[in-house]
Amino acid sequence: MSISLLDRAKAPLTGLLVALAAAGAVQAQDNPYNLLDADTVSVGSLGDAKPYAFTTAAGEFTGFDVEFLRNVLGRLGFEEDQILFTGQEFAALLPSVSNGRFDIAAAAIGITEQREEVVDFSDGYLAGYLSVLSGEEAITDDPASLAGKRLGVVQGTLQEMYAKKTFTDTDIVQFPDNNTGVAALNNGTIDAHFLDYEAAKTYGERYDLDIKVNIPSFDAPAGFAVKPGNDALRNALNEALHAAMEDGTWRDLYEKWFPGSPMPKQYLPSGS
Repeated sequence: MSISLLDRAKAPLTGLLVALAAAGAVQAQDNPYNLLDADTVSVGSLGDAKPYAFTTAAGEFTGFDVEFLRNVLGRLGFEEDQILFTGQEFAALLPSVSNGRFDIAAAAIGITEQREEVVDFSDGYLAGYLSVLSGEEAITDDPASLAGKRLGVVQGTLQEMYAKKTFTDTDIVQFPDNNTGVAALNNGTIDAHFLDYEAAKTYGERYDLDIKVNIPSFDAPAGFAVKPGNDALRNALNEALHAAMEDGTWRDLYEKWFPGSPMPKQYLPSGS
């Protein structure tokens, strides 16, 4: 039986499809987490968000989020020198993950519906409070005392979203980072600054400022941001971060970076 012209045309095409499928399988095996570089994890973070993520005098990144992510990625087989942290303004972190500049963003980033339109998130690994920091006696533990005041926020944060929605009689002033906001508070440009509790505690001790208001944010825990659709990386992060919680690693890091602060039970080993 002779082979038809159509069959002869199909043969090279079939071979090409098989070759492409094989190449794709090899690529997936070599880069199972769909990273920008299979041998390096590129992480966007912050250099001034102590104790979550910040740089030391030597320029090294550290903090709770940084150390926890290093531990999580270590469980996936990555050494510390394979994890590259880069500092950026908070407002640019999620777009940079979405457009492929970073594999992950890690900086105590609260998970919200609005942010989930830009990136995908791991499961939550940290929750806490939003705090108003000020040195003015006229600002009290009653949020209503912020009426008519100038309140600083870092652009793109939960604090900015909450303030614009809730403090409608307050003049909201945006800053690129907390250092700039607290500097403005100290020189009288603003009356108060709105940030997370742990950072507020650190700045308050450093500059003799008071935490006036604490607002729970347990409904928006922090998660690691990944590019939309990268389920391989997101699922791997989830498995590893829950293992770190179960064996007590999360607890030990929390005690190191947040001494004396209450621990959410959902992040502790079973039976704790």
